[in-house]
Amino acid sequence: MKTIPLGQSDLHVTPICLGTMTFGEQVDEATAHAILDRSLARGVNFLDTAEMYAVPPRAETYNATEIIMGNWFAKNPTARQKLVIATKVAGPSRSMPWIRGGSADLTAADIIAACEASLKRLQTEVIDLYQIHWPVRHVPAFGMVYYDPAKDAPCTPILAQLEALQTLVQAGKVRAIGLSNETPYGVHEFVRLAEQHGLPRVATVQNPYCLLNRTVENGLDETMHRLDVSLLAYSPLAFGLLTGKYDASGLTGPDAPPQARIAKYESTRKQRWGRPEALVAARQYNALARDYAMTPTQLALAFCYTKWQVASTIIGVTSVAQLDENLDVWGTTLAPELLAEIDAIRWDIRDPAL
Repeated sequence: MKTIPLGQSDLHVTPICLGTMTFGEQVDEATAHAILDRSLARGVNFLDTAEMYAVPPRAETYNATEIIMGNWFAKNPTARQKLVIATKVAGPSRSMPWIRGGSADLTAADIIAACEASLKRLQTEVIDLYQIHWPVRHVPAFGMVYYDPAKDAPCTPILAQLEALQTLVQAGKVRAIGLSNETPYGVHEFVRLAEQHGLPRVATVQNPYCLLNRTVENGLDETMHRLDVSLLAYSPLAFGLLTGKYDASGLTGPDAPPQARIAKYESTRKQRWGRPEALVAARQYNALARDYAMTPTQLALAFCYTKWQVASTIIGVTSVAQLDENLDVWGTTLAPELLAEIDAIRWDIRDPAL
C-alpha cells in the first residue's frame, strides 16, 4: 500500500489504519501484541487509539489500550520509528465519571494533561496525530439525530482548545492535530480560527463511515474536500453487522455470537449499531455481497477502501486471522452496477445507523 498525506500535515499513512479499541477488553495483551506484530509485518504504518479505550468504556479498562501499546513499543523499540501513532483526548464526560471526575467541559489544561499522560502510557516522546475524541460543545453524536440549541452550555471555546494544542505542538509533543465525531460547522470553525490566529490546522476528522452510515456524504465530505482535511473512517463493518455474523441469529438471544461486540454489550446501550433497523439494512447489503460472490466483509471494506472521501479506513480486529482477512480485501474493486445497487438500497433505507 502506498502512503498518503493527511490534510496539509507532513504525516503520510497507509490507507488502512489499525484501530485498537478492542485491546484490553476483547483482546488480551499477548494477542494484542501478536496483532501489532502482524500488522507491522504486513506494511500497515498507522495505529489509532485513545485515552478512553478499551471499549466498551469502563473504569476498570480506562487507559488500558494505550498501556498495552506502550508495552509493545518497549519490546519493539525500532517499530516506533516506522509508525504513525494517533490517539485522542476524551471530550466532556458522557456518563463516565472516571473521565476527569465526570466534568462537563474539556479545558485547555485538561488537553495538555491528557496528552502528557498518553505519552507516558504509550512510552513515546511524541504523538503524531492528537485528536479531540468528541466535541466539547453540544452536538448530536453517537446515535443522537438532532441538534438541540436548548442543550447548549458554557464550555471551553474552540480558540482555547486550539491554543492548548498549539502548546503541545510547540513543545514537540504532538506533530499534527485532528478531530473526531465532528460536524461541518466544527471543521470550518477549527480551520477558520487556526488560519486567523496562526494556530495548528486540523489535518483529519475521524467519523463513522460505512454502508449503514454514510452521513459524511451529506455535506461533511464537501467541507473536508474544500478545506483539505482528511477523513479517517471508523466502524467500516458497523460493529460486525456488515460481516454477516448476525444475519441468521439477530443481535441478541441464545443463537447470537456470544463474544461479538453487539451481542456482548452494544445492544444494551441502544445506540446506532444496536437498532433493529440497522440489522434489517445490514442483511440487505450482506445479501447483495453474496449475490456478487463476495463475503459481506469484502463488500463493506471494499466500499470504504475505494471511496474518494476516505483517506484511511480504521479496522478493528480481535485476532490475527481477522486482521489478515481485512487486509486481504485491499485491492478489491466494485463494479459500477454493484455500486448502483448499493446506492439503490441506501435510497430506500437511508442511514439507519447515523
